[in-house]
Amino acid sequence: QVQLVESGGGLVQPGGSLRLSCEASVSIFSLTSMGWYRQAPGKQRELVAVVYRVGSPKYADSVWGRFTISRDNAKNTVYLQMNSLKPEDTAVYYCHAAQVLQPGDHWGKGTQVTVSS
Repeated sequence: QVQLVESGGGLVQPGGSLRLSCEASVSIFSLTSMGWYRQAPGKQRELVAVVYRVGSPKYADSVWGRFTISRDNAKNTVYLQMNSLKPEDTAVYYCHAAQVLQPGDHWGKGTQVTVSS
């Protein structure tokens, strides 16, 4: 079982920045991908950003140009740098990891991000 622990959420004013972290219990080289999802009240969980072992990261249109996903292989950690935050970014942000072997999907507990003045 892969354990994922998120941190870095909090309250920030519109236009501000936050950096989320997701530490995995295994080498991230063993994972097909790692990504960030978010779920706002009354909404479905949606993909925010994802990074693969090879290739370019992918982003939701709503966060393109504002968010950046990155990884530190030595620390088994993936980050989400969030800039120019908007109230519509308010949600619980979940770290996700995918594997070829079953169970193929793993989720963190989530971290709350609130953008409000």
